[in-house]
This record gives sequence, structure tokens and C-alpha cells, in this order.
Amino acid sequence: MAGQLREEQQVTRPKVMKVDSVETWDSHVSQATNQGRPIIAHFTASWCMPSVAMNSFFEEIASDYPDVLFLTVDVDEVKEVATRLEIKAMPTFSLIRDGATVDKLVGANPEEIRKRIECFFQSRRADVA
Repeated sequence: MAGQLREEQQVTRPKVMKVDSVETWDSHVSQATNQGRPIIAHFTASWCMPSVAMNSFFEEIASDYPDVLFLTVDVDEVKEVATRLEIKAMPTFSLIRDGATVDKLVGANPEEIRKRIECFFQSRRADVA
């Protein structure tokens, strides 16, 4: 029984969800907003090597923040979302709360991304307190 429980826990949803359409994006944002969950979105492109290099970092940081919805968006596959959020370069990381972008970082800078995410959460905790 304990082994079965461990297996079920390991079959949880992926830490980073891939957005493959405008509808998927809207659904994720709506659901996260309703649940009060913040979103961190990684806007990437398969031809952009700095973006591709950030994928493993993004997966890693997603495991540190289980209460956050981590989304990855290929700007060539879902152009409308990239246009809507005014994404002009890759990689871009958007920190979203209540459906609105509250911070945006352009570039492959893991230390700065980590720092911005921590600030994002400190401000969120202050809002809740």
C-alpha cells in the first residue's frame, strides 16, 4: 500500500506546463487567478539557444515553488500570447499575479531570475499579511 501511494505521488502533473494555444494560456491564467496562484511564464523559441539553455533551470526552479504555476510558451507556436504580453525578445520571464504581469525579465540570467522570484514572493506574502 505504501509503495502504491509513493507511485501515485510520483505521477503528479509536470512542474512546468507547456502552453500550445491561446485557449490553453487563457485557461491556465483563469484557473490560477481563481485559485490565487501566481504564474511564472518562460517565453522561449526553439531557435534561441539562450532560451533553450534556460529550460533545465526553469524546471529546477519550478520544483522550489510548488504553489506557483510555471508555464513555458514557444513564441513561434503561440504568437498571439507573445504579442498580447508584448514579448519582444527571448528568453523573457513574466511574473503574473491576478492575471496581470507584475514583473518581466529579459535574458538568460539565472541569478537575477531567482532574485526577482524571491522578491515577487516577499511582496505577495506582505500582501497576504
